[in-house]
Amino acid sequence: MLRPLFFLLTVSTATQAQDRMGATDFEAHVEGRTLVYRYLADDSIGIERYLAGRRVMWSSQAGICQYGVWYESKGDICFRYDHDPEPKCWTVYDEPGGLRGIFTNRPPFTVIREMPDRNDPLICSDLSS
Repeated sequence: MLRPLFFLLTVSTATQAQDRMGATDFEAHVEGRTLVYRYLADDSIGIERYLAGRRVMWSSQAGICQYGVWYESKGDICFRYDHDPEPKCWTVYDEPGGLRGIFTNRPPFTVIREMPDRNDPLICSDLSS
């Protein structure tokens, strides 16, 4: 009897960890915040400030900042930055340790993770917009 219950709890927990975020949940998590993301492939970081009206300001570790907007498209959260017409789309998951995003535009499918409890400022050595 315990085995089926354990299996159901395990599957339920794994499913919850894989919940894809739509625009409403994503907005509730990010609006008014500045989040630091770590790229899993090389441990570099990026910082994004989420402004009102689904506006964003992105800062790479190299100190390049850009303004843009975010929106939902086909279940992904997409970003379009000023001076770059190609949207950057991510499948975003709400996980216990923070957000996890998988870049979906084209391979390689970059993976990023939110680094909770960080207060890193945006690094803007050359504001591009």
